[in-house]
Amino acid sequence: MKIRALTRSLDDHAPARLGDAPPVQRNLDPVQHPFEKPREYTRALNAAKLDRLFAKPFVASFEGHIDGIYSLAKSPKRLDVVASGSGDGEIRLWDLNRQHLMYTYPKAHAGIIQSLCMSPLSFTGGVSANESATTGRRMLSCSVDRTIKVWDADPVPAGLGQYADYDEDEDEEASGVHDKTLLSARVPDVAPGEPLAVYNGKTAFNAITHHAHAPRFASASDAVQVWDLSRAGGDALRSITWGPDSITSLRFNQSEPELLVGSGSDRSIVLYDLRTSKPLTKVILNMRTNDLAWSPMEPTTFAVANEDHNMYTFDMRNLSSATQIYKGHVGAVMSVDWAPTGQGLVTGSYDRTVRLWDVGRGARSRDIYHTKRMQRVFSVAATLDSRFVLSGSDDGNLRLWKMNASEKLGIVSGRERASRDYADALRRRWNTVGDVAKIERQRHVPKAIRTEQKLRHTMTEARRVKEERRRAHTKRGTKKPKAARKSVVAAQKD
Repeated sequence: MKIRALTRSLDDHAPARLGDAPPVQRNLDPVQHPFEKPREYTRALNAAKLDRLFAKPFVASFEGHIDGIYSLAKSPKRLDVVASGSGDGEIRLWDLNRQHLMYTYPKAHAGIIQSLCMSPLSFTGGVSANESATTGRRMLSCSVDRTIKVWDADPVPAGLGQYADYDEDEDEEASGVHDKTLLSARVPDVAPGEPLAVYNGKTAFNAITHHAHAPRFASASDAVQVWDLSRAGGDALRSITWGPDSITSLRFNQSEPELLVGSGSDRSIVLYDLRTSKPLTKVILNMRTNDLAWSPMEPTTFAVANEDHNMYTFDMRNLSSATQIYKGHVGAVMSVDWAPTGQGLVTGSYDRTVRLWDVGRGARSRDIYHTKRMQRVFSVAATLDSRFVLSGSDDGNLRLWKMNASEKLGIVSGRERASRDYADALRRRWNTVGDVAKIERQRHVPKAIRTEQKLRHTMTEARRVKEERRRAHTKRGTKKPKAARKSVVAAQKD
């Protein structure tokens, strides 16, 4: 005789582990959920409101510089170390995790610190009795006093000190350099706070950038010069020029390390290839470029901070037009940096604001940061974990911001993370509908910026109407309208 019994699985009706939430039974039949979309819209609206309610982007302010901060450099191997250079020639090394000053290089230069960079390589000692002065990492600085100086970026008595867990062998293996003598500093004993090496030039240096894998760096002045870091105080290995104008910014490509991109005072952007020791191509924009940054995920893409209040992205394979225009600033864009994920950009502007952008969405910035005391922003940087943004302004303060304004900085439980992910998904799905779109777009900005935005909108609309009327009264085919992305480039030279 066959007996039918009612059985229930505990896996379907009881928590899998102690402390887990009990399983929820759901009927996915649409007939049983006639108000599914209105309920989801209400949840998205609540998520958008809560996101703005908890939006507190400011984290910390690092004070101490007497003059403005005009250059920043983040360590490529340490998340919590950043260097700042001011207008009075002072360099400071900061610990972001503990939010305090690590070391000060007073009177590092006799003029404004134009650029800073940290070497991604580790250097070994063996040439000096003072091991703490010749081991560890290097920081490079350049100034208008016609010098490039190399500094010890590990200014602690024990060399690596609190960073002793860092594996130098992994660094050398990743860089492709296995000869430790090649990375040797080759410098005599130096006093604490003194430069390890000094490279002299004939003109003021405007920018400096380090090779991704080799102990070489490039400088920008009236020419692009390549130097050997293992030859302390030596002459430049090579010099590349294109015209009499000076180079204002310079960046090594981290994926194709023999490629450089630079901007000139003649409104140009130039690509250089060290393998051929000559420039590849040159484009002239409508206004001057203040800063450049390569994409960490797309080796052919770089961002341009321009004097015309806009930021552009270009593909080096086709420089006849910009790939995207990012509009929003009402002052010159002074600095730009990519988030390490390659999905976000951060810019600092002369209008005293810091803006965050999503790649490919240039019509409106994702967020805007400003304070009453923050003045013109000359340098910005995104941390290597893509969670924070650094800004240096001419009020002498280095500020630390969240990349996501409403993100919780403490410990996040699994339930909190799941709830946050669900709320973010709802906001992304409904961010173009009704009040959700209004809340997502609205940002409080200073009155001066709002006034400039209205004036700019009026001028743009007037130009658009004028162009439409001109085309309406012009013979068809006489003059075709030029796309905005193509009108950015005034000329191209090969």
